[in-house]
Amino acid sequence: MSVHHLNCGSLRPVGGFGGKMAPTRVVCHVLVVERADGLLLVDTGFGTADIAEPTRLGRPFVAGMRPKLDVEESAISQLKALGYAASDVRDIALTHMDLDHAGGIGDFPQAQVHVDVVELDAARNPKLSERSRYRKVQWSHGPEFVTHQSGGDDWFGFSGVKALGDDVLLIPLRGHSRGHSGVAVRDGDRWLLHAGDSYFFHGEVETPARTAPGLTGFQTLMAADNRARKENQERLRSLVADHPEVVLFSAHDEVEFSRLS
Repeated sequence: MSVHHLNCGSLRPVGGFGGKMAPTRVVCHVLVVERADGLLLVDTGFGTADIAEPTRLGRPFVAGMRPKLDVEESAISQLKALGYAASDVRDIALTHMDLDHAGGIGDFPQAQVHVDVVELDAARNPKLSERSRYRKVQWSHGPEFVTHQSGGDDWFGFSGVKALGDDVLLIPLRGHSRGHSGVAVRDGDRWLLHAGDSYFFHGEVETPARTAPGLTGFQTLMAADNRARKENQERLRSLVADHPEVVLFSAHDEVEFSRLS
């Protein structure tokens, strides 16, 4: 099995989230996993329809996050450059359904989209405070959602893990959104854990932790459950310290992306 790391959306947030250690440019880290029965994507970044029509993302997001919106960064364009077709993507596993993670699912209409059942309900029935993060137009094509409930196996101290085959796991990491999850992919004798938006900056999961007030404030503002977010971030910090066989990375840290790609 081979794993490819793609940046499917460059962002240049106004003010770089604030603070000297906060990133001035962030990525949308997507995994492409070659499996015996086809490809699996972990997240999708922005889709070609988002790039062609940025109003789909909402004016506040475009103004504040300043996405590059380059069609060559879309997952479908990069897969074609690798010699694949859209039909080769059989499964998509989403860490959550924020607009910068689920935008590309429309480019792979034949794929099954795996997502936590709580997250799909939040996206379909958002609270007032959640309406800006979910864009229903991104899944208006009627994808085949496969929902997964918490409860199942344990994995390095994380409970409620669901297997998506022998080599991919959906791991509850609540906080950033109601049904936020991590996706773990077996890569030889190690695991790659895509932690989504559980944290934004690699220093947050180092010991001791390093962060910036502006970035912390942004994460607090966006969190559906900030207490759960902080607790899971601490658990991820312990995972990094205790288990070198697990390679952890978040969705938006450019340093982590550069190391792995």
